[in-house]
Amino acid sequence: MSASLINTEIKPFKATAFHNGKFVEVSDADTKGKWSVFFFYPADFTFVCPTELGDLADNYAEFQKLGVEIYGVSTDTHFTHKAWHDTSETIGKIKYPLIGDPTHLLSRNFGVLIEEAGLAERGTFVVDPAGKIQIIEVNAGGIGRNAEELLRKVKAAQYVASHPGEVCPAKWKEGEATLAPSLDLVGKI
Repeated sequence: MSASLINTEIKPFKATAFHNGKFVEVSDADTKGKWSVFFFYPADFTFVCPTELGDLADNYAEFQKLGVEIYGVSTDTHFTHKAWHDTSETIGKIKYPLIGDPTHLLSRNFGVLIEEAGLAERGTFVVDPAGKIQIIEVNAGGIGRNAEELLRKVKAAQYVASHPGEVCPAKWKEGEATLAPSLDLVGKI
Protein backbone atom coordinates (compact mmCIF):
# COMPACT_ATOMS: atom_id res chain seq x y z
CA MET A 1 0.00 0.00 0.00
CA SER A 2 1.60 3.21 -1.05
CA ALA A 3 -1.03 5.72 0.04
CA SER A 4 -3.21 5.17 3.09
CA LEU A 5 -6.77 4.12 2.45
CA ILE A 6 -7.94 5.51 5.81
CA ASN A 7 -11.03 7.73 5.32
CA THR A 8 -11.24 6.85 1.63
CA GLU A 9 -14.45 5.46 0.19
CA ILE A 10 -14.39 1.85 -0.93
CA LYS A 11 -14.39 1.42 -4.69
CA PRO A 12 -17.43 0.00 -6.49
CA PHE A 13 -17.46 -3.78 -6.83
CA LYS A 14 -19.73 -6.72 -7.61
CA ALA A 15 -18.80 -10.24 -6.57
CA THR A 16 -20.36 -13.60 -5.82
CA ALA A 17 -20.35 -14.95 -2.28
CA PHE A 18 -21.29 -18.22 -0.65
CA HIS A 19 -23.72 -17.31 2.14
CA ASN A 20 -26.13 -19.48 4.11
CA GLY A 21 -26.04 -22.32 1.58
CA LYS A 22 -26.56 -20.12 -1.48
CA PHE A 23 -24.56 -18.16 -4.03
CA VAL A 24 -25.44 -14.47 -3.70
CA GLU A 25 -24.26 -11.28 -5.36
CA VAL A 26 -22.57 -8.79 -3.07
CA SER A 27 -21.67 -5.23 -4.03
CA ASP A 28 -20.51 -1.97 -2.51
CA ALA A 29 -24.21 -0.96 -2.35
CA ASP A 30 -24.74 -3.68 0.30
CA THR A 31 -22.34 -1.89 2.63
CA LYS A 32 -24.06 1.52 2.53
CA GLY A 33 -25.77 2.56 5.74
CA LYS A 34 -24.12 -0.04 7.97
CA TRP A 35 -20.76 -1.00 9.38
CA SER A 36 -18.82 -3.67 7.50
CA VAL A 37 -15.64 -5.65 7.98
CA PHE A 38 -13.75 -6.94 4.94
CA PHE A 39 -11.59 -9.79 6.18
CA PHE A 40 -9.12 -10.85 3.48
CA TYR A 41 -7.20 -14.10 3.80
CA PRO A 42 -4.80 -15.95 1.45
CA ALA A 43 -6.66 -19.15 0.56
CA ASP A 44 -9.23 -21.77 1.42
CA PHE A 45 -8.03 -25.22 2.59
CA THR A 46 -4.99 -23.79 4.39
CA PHE A 47 -3.78 -23.64 8.00
CA VAL A 48 -4.00 -20.24 9.70
CA CYS A 49 -7.02 -19.09 7.65
CA PRO A 50 -9.56 -21.55 9.11
CA THR A 51 -8.52 -20.65 12.65
CA GLU A 52 -9.16 -16.96 11.92
CA LEU A 53 -12.44 -17.54 10.10
CA GLY A 54 -13.62 -19.90 12.86
CA ASP A 55 -12.73 -17.29 15.49
CA LEU A 56 -14.81 -14.73 13.57
CA ALA A 57 -17.67 -17.25 13.33
CA ASP A 58 -17.56 -17.75 17.11
CA ASN A 59 -17.86 -13.97 17.61
CA TYR A 60 -20.22 -13.23 14.69
CA ALA A 61 -23.29 -12.76 16.92
CA GLU A 62 -21.46 -9.98 18.79
CA PHE A 63 -20.65 -8.20 15.53
CA GLN A 64 -24.28 -8.60 14.42
CA LYS A 65 -25.50 -7.01 17.69
CA LEU A 66 -23.45 -3.95 16.70
CA GLY A 67 -25.02 -3.91 13.22
CA VAL A 68 -21.78 -5.07 11.59
CA GLU A 69 -21.61 -7.42 8.60
CA ILE A 70 -18.48 -9.49 8.09
CA TYR A 71 -17.27 -10.32 4.58
CA GLY A 72 -14.60 -13.02 4.35
CA VAL A 73 -12.66 -12.55 1.09
CA SER A 74 -10.05 -14.65 -0.69
CA THR A 75 -9.03 -14.98 -4.32
CA ASP A 76 -10.70 -18.40 -4.42
CA THR A 77 -14.04 -18.77 -6.22
CA HIS A 78 -17.41 -18.94 -4.49
CA PHE A 79 -17.50 -22.61 -5.56
CA THR A 80 -14.32 -23.29 -3.60
CA HIS A 81 -15.83 -21.49 -0.59
CA LYS A 82 -18.85 -23.84 -0.77
CA ALA A 83 -16.63 -26.93 -1.03
CA TRP A 84 -14.59 -25.78 1.99
CA HIS A 85 -17.78 -24.99 3.94
CA ASP A 86 -19.16 -28.46 3.15
CA THR A 87 -16.00 -30.34 4.16
CA SER A 88 -14.59 -28.42 7.16
CA GLU A 89 -16.27 -28.49 10.55
CA THR A 90 -14.70 -25.11 11.41
CA ILE A 91 -15.76 -23.42 8.16
CA GLY A 92 -19.16 -25.13 8.31
CA LYS A 93 -20.17 -22.94 11.27
CA ILE A 94 -19.63 -19.68 9.33
CA LYS A 95 -22.81 -17.59 8.93
CA TYR A 96 -21.25 -14.53 7.23
CA PRO A 97 -20.70 -14.23 3.45
CA LEU A 98 -17.50 -15.64 1.95
CA ILE A 99 -16.76 -13.60 -1.18
CA GLY A 100 -14.92 -15.11 -4.10
CA ASP A 101 -12.39 -12.75 -5.70
CA PRO A 102 -10.91 -14.77 -8.58
CA THR A 103 -10.50 -11.63 -10.71
CA HIS A 104 -8.53 -9.99 -7.84
CA LEU A 105 -10.62 -6.81 -8.14
CA LEU A 106 -11.41 -6.55 -4.41
CA SER A 107 -7.90 -7.54 -3.35
CA ARG A 108 -6.46 -4.84 -5.63
CA ASN A 109 -9.05 -2.24 -4.57
CA PHE A 110 -8.07 -2.73 -0.94
CA GLY A 111 -4.34 -2.90 -1.74
CA VAL A 112 -3.75 -6.40 -0.35
CA LEU A 113 -3.12 -8.46 -3.49
CA ILE A 114 0.21 -10.30 -3.57
CA GLU A 115 0.56 -9.98 -7.36
CA GLU A 116 3.15 -12.72 -7.91
CA ALA A 117 1.13 -15.25 -5.89
CA GLY A 118 -2.40 -14.21 -6.88
CA LEU A 119 -3.35 -14.33 -3.20
CA ALA A 120 -4.53 -11.73 -0.69
CA GLU A 121 -2.59 -10.61 2.36
CA ARG A 122 -4.23 -11.02 5.79
CA GLY A 123 -5.93 -7.63 5.57
CA THR A 124 -8.76 -6.39 7.79
CA PHE A 125 -10.74 -3.29 6.86
CA VAL A 126 -13.49 -1.71 8.95
CA VAL A 127 -15.83 0.36 6.79
CA ASP A 128 -18.29 2.88 8.23
CA PRO A 129 -21.90 3.38 7.05
CA ALA A 130 -20.75 6.08 4.58
CA GLY A 131 -18.51 3.49 2.89
CA LYS A 132 -15.28 4.98 4.26
CA ILE A 133 -12.44 2.87 5.64
CA GLN A 134 -11.84 3.60 9.34
CA ILE A 135 -9.47 0.80 10.36
CA ILE A 136 -6.81 -1.10 8.44
CA GLU A 137 -4.77 -4.01 9.75
CA VAL A 138 -2.47 -6.13 7.58
CA ASN A 139 -0.60 -9.10 9.02
CA ALA A 140 2.15 -11.24 7.52
CA GLY A 141 0.94 -14.62 6.28
CA GLY A 142 1.93 -16.61 9.35
CA ILE A 143 0.33 -14.27 11.91
CA GLY A 144 -3.34 -14.91 12.70
CA ARG A 145 -5.77 -12.22 13.82
CA ASN A 146 -7.98 -12.03 16.91
CA ALA A 147 -11.75 -11.50 16.51
CA GLU A 148 -12.15 -10.15 20.06
CA GLU A 149 -9.54 -7.44 19.39
CA LEU A 150 -11.29 -6.62 16.10
CA LEU A 151 -14.58 -6.36 18.00
CA ARG A 152 -12.95 -3.93 20.46
CA LYS A 153 -11.66 -1.80 17.58
CA VAL A 154 -15.07 -1.76 15.87
CA LYS A 155 -16.71 -0.62 19.14
CA ALA A 156 -14.11 2.17 19.43
CA ALA A 157 -14.71 3.25 15.81
CA GLN A 158 -18.47 3.28 16.37
CA TYR A 159 -18.06 5.24 19.61
CA VAL A 160 -15.86 7.89 17.99
CA ALA A 161 -18.25 8.15 15.03
CA SER A 162 -21.22 8.79 17.33
CA HIS A 163 -19.39 11.07 19.82
CA PRO A 164 -17.73 13.93 17.89
CA GLY A 165 -14.92 15.53 19.83
CA GLU A 166 -14.07 12.38 21.79
CA VAL A 167 -11.34 9.84 21.14
CA CYS A 168 -10.62 6.39 22.56
CA PRO A 169 -7.23 5.88 24.24
CA ALA A 170 -5.09 2.75 23.99
CA LYS A 171 -6.77 -0.46 25.16
CA TRP A 172 -10.12 1.37 25.45
CA LYS A 173 -13.04 -0.92 26.18
CA GLU A 174 -16.74 -0.17 25.98
CA GLY A 175 -17.86 1.85 29.01
CA GLU A 176 -14.40 3.16 29.87
CA ALA A 177 -13.40 6.81 29.89
CA THR A 178 -12.60 8.54 26.62
CA LEU A 179 -10.61 11.69 25.97
CA ALA A 180 -11.65 15.07 24.60
CA PRO A 181 -8.53 16.38 22.85
CA SER A 182 -7.71 19.91 23.93
CA LEU A 183 -4.77 22.17 24.69
CA ASP A 184 -5.23 21.31 28.39
CA LEU A 185 -4.27 17.68 27.74
CA VAL A 186 -1.01 18.43 25.89
CA GLY A 187 1.88 17.05 27.92
CA LYS A 188 -0.40 15.78 30.71
CA ILE A 189 -0.99 12.26 29.43
